[in-house]
Amino acid sequence: MIGIARLALAGLMAIMAMGTARAEDALKARIGVLRLSSSAPVFIAQDKGYFREAGLDVELKFFDAAQPIAVATTSGDIDFGVTAFTAGLYNLAGKGVLKVIGGMSREKAGYPLIGYFASNNAYAAGLKTPKDLAGKRVAVTQVGSSFHYSLGLLADKYGFKLADVKIVPLQSLSNAAAALKGETVDAALLPISTARKLMDEGGAKFLGWVGDETPWQLGAVFASPKTLTNKALVTKFLGVLAKADREYHDVVLASMKDGVAPINAQTKPLLEIIAKYTNLPVEQVVGNCAYIDPEGRLDIKNVDNQIKWLQEQGFADKGFDANAIIAKDFVKAD
Repeated sequence: MIGIARLALAGLMAIMAMGTARAEDALKARIGVLRLSSSAPVFIAQDKGYFREAGLDVELKFFDAAQPIAVATTSGDIDFGVTAFTAGLYNLAGKGVLKVIGGMSREKAGYPLIGYFASNNAYAAGLKTPKDLAGKRVAVTQVGSSFHYSLGLLADKYGFKLADVKIVPLQSLSNAAAALKGETVDAALLPISTARKLMDEGGAKFLGWVGDETPWQLGAVFASPKTLTNKALVTKFLGVLAKADREYHDVVLASMKDGVAPINAQTKPLLEIIAKYTNLPVEQVVGNCAYIDPEGRLDIKNVDNQIKWLQEQGFADKGFDANAIIAKDFVKAD
């Protein structure tokens, strides 16, 4: 009996040692994200253990605006960024210190993500639709941000001059929401996850969705050239994201109707994960599911259009295009 016990103990110790070795062998990765549904596949992969199963030890780092994620990626504070395109991100990529390695969220009709919202006073004074934003004070996170670009597309669509809009850059989503509630701006572009609380409290009015007005490739996955030298890490990371992209698309997005996902046995587990990481109740998450391509593809033509527009506006440096900033070994083109 003692011999059997010793053998059992030895076996247990061997299993523990193997587990420790596997943990030590795991490739470490720090991922910068916002607490938005546009990062849903990252949250799913982390919560369901897909990263761990692939031999990755992932730490999520949360930010309150997109541009700081790009800066943190180039500085080495994080290994991968998953967020919206910005002029600052493009400028860093144009200098060669950042590379786009995959697609993520898109503004697409029928999938609520970023919206136009009016202050109560501005709404009462006649600001009723997105095209009425001409001449108004509009809060965004930063000059050259995805919100700023969305407003530029809107101006092009309805034929008013972006220069006639008073852009108010407030550096974070929370600051933009506070300005809208405090009536110091007429309107703001905000993700619905940020704006919903305002609307529930009667602090803002909804005007429309960016995806319905001007669809575009909003977000991407990117890394520094240094990170890209570790091909095993990048390949595993993108492989896991592809798995989570597909699951999110096929389970949640495919079930949506009129911009809302149903809560049922299939969708609830994923919706609860998104709710956990975005700090929202599931009942709000259902109307806040960003569109993400099931293959993680990138609309390169649209990215090139974004760069050209930002360059024309003076927000992005001249001398580079989409092909110059894309890591072709990893990107799946749409």
